[in-house]
This record gives sequence, structure tokens and C-alpha cells, in this order.
Amino acid sequence: MQRTAPPAPAALTGILLVVGGTVIFSINDMSIKFLSGDYALHQVILIRALVGMAFLMGLIAVTGTGFGQLRTRRWKAHLLRVSIILASNLTYFTGLASLPIADAAAVAYVSPLAITALSVVFLNEKVGPRRWAAVVVGLVGVVVMLRPGSGVIQPAALLVFVSALLYASGNLITRRVGGTESAMALSFYTQLGFIIASATMGLWFGDGHLAGEGTLWSFLFRPWIWPPAADWPYFIATGLSVAIGGLMVTQAYRTSEVGLVAPFEYMGMPMAIFWGVVMFGTWPDATSWLGIALICGAGLYVMWRETARRQGAE
Repeated sequence: MQRTAPPAPAALTGILLVVGGTVIFSINDMSIKFLSGDYALHQVILIRALVGMAFLMGLIAVTGTGFGQLRTRRWKAHLLRVSIILASNLTYFTGLASLPIADAAAVAYVSPLAITALSVVFLNEKVGPRRWAAVVVGLVGVVVMLRPGSGVIQPAALLVFVSALLYASGNLITRRVGGTESAMALSFYTQLGFIIASATMGLWFGDGHLAGEGTLWSFLFRPWIWPPAADWPYFIATGLSVAIGGLMVTQAYRTSEVGLVAPFEYMGMPMAIFWGVVMFGTWPDATSWLGIALICGAGLYVMWRETARRQGAE
């Protein structure tokens, strides 16, 4: 059964939520990229999740329904969704540690195209031939970003690509369970999953006994250290940005067609370029710009077609 399009006000709300959440999420990417040179990924994730959980608990306490909104009978769906999000974060931020932030963001933004494709199978949403063509163009852009012509596909870029597919799957689950689960509950159980997983990793190899050579390996297994005062603003920023941005994006996906809101995540691409220039002094090179143009162009075309369809152009 085909899903009907949401009313215009609801659609606009979903778009505004995903745009705002994506811009806020870019602060998380910038902060973790900044911290990746000195801290283990699981330490960063644990501190981020604790900050995010503190924010959510305070927000839940002052809302009308309070902690009752966290009750759920769909714990299996939450467990699957949280596991996918954990794997998506692990692969994305491991790749981000070795890539310019704009390059990583460009590869990651294949996820709205993947969501568009997967929504046909899992949500029975309609995707026409022009939107399928956009998906293909976006995948070509990913191939460009992976740079197979250089003799070897960049492992870091491949990790980000895997993360994008996982992220798409997680948002499809968000859409499927959104009818019974609140955005607050979805965000709460996500943060709880991060805390449990990262604390377990820290207890297992937080002493650094598995640390090895290379940026990717070191970022995963280096020993934990106590952050100096100068780094705490970045830890707090990543925690708050994930909590606030996560609530906004989750609400967008649980209440709107994924094919409508997903392409608007491309608003994060200019933010990634901005942070790359301001914080790290990096501009995308010519090959990266070509990949960015193909991926973002495909996503923006899907967005334009969706707008035209809703205005009665089709």
C-alpha cells in the first residue's frame, strides 16, 4: 500500500527540522574531527553520550508527559536501530579521522540517495525513473570520491560509504517505528546504547594495549587520557549537537516521508566545507569537487522533483 503524502504544513515542518538538525549535526563532525588526533573514538563517544543524556534527562523532566514517554514494547526495534546507529558512527568517525571533513561529508551524503532507493522496498514509497537516475548519478559521485584511479580505494572513504548505508537503514527504521515511538524515546535509547557500548569498549581496551600504528587503528584503540580544560568545549559541543540535532532529525523522519526530507540533509555539505576551511585550513581538491558536485547535484535534483511533484507538476 502506497503511503500518502503528508499535509503541506507537516511536510514543511519535517523539512525545517531536518535542515536545522543537519546544520547542528555539523558541529558534532567538526568537534570529533578536532578531537580525533588525541583521543580514542570510544572515549569521545562516551563523553558525548553522557553530555547528550544529561541534556535529554533534563528535557524529559520538564515536559508534560515526563519519563512516561520512554515506555516501549518495541525493544527489539530499538535494539536493532541502536546497533545500526552505533555501527554507522564507528565507521563514519573512523574514516573522518583520516579524511578532510568535506570529503567525508560528501561520501556520507550518499545516504539520502540510499534512503530514497530503500524506501521503495521497506516503506512502499514510490520512486520514479528520474529519481532512480539521480541515485545512479550519486553513486558515480561516490566512486569518484573513492578514487579507484589512484591505484587503491581509500579505506577511510570506504568506511564512510559503509556508514552512509547504515545511516540510511537506521532512518528507515525510525520511519517504520515512528507511529508508536516518540522522538524523545528514540533519542534516549540511542544515547543509552552509546553509553553502554563505549563504556564496555573502554573497560576492555581503554588502557591502549591494542593500539597500533596508523591513524585509523590508533583512533580506535589508543589509551584514554583526561582531557585538558581547553578540549572540554569540544566535548560539550559534540554532546549537545547530537542530542539537539538528533531530536530534530528523528522527529523529521518519524513524521514525514523519507523521500521528502532525506535530500535536505545536503544542507550539511556547505557546513562541512565551512568547518574544513575555518577549523582545519583544508579546501576540497579538484577530484573532490567533482564528486561533491555529482552527489549533491543528484540529491538536490531529487529535492527539486519532490517539490515539483507536490505542486502538481507530475
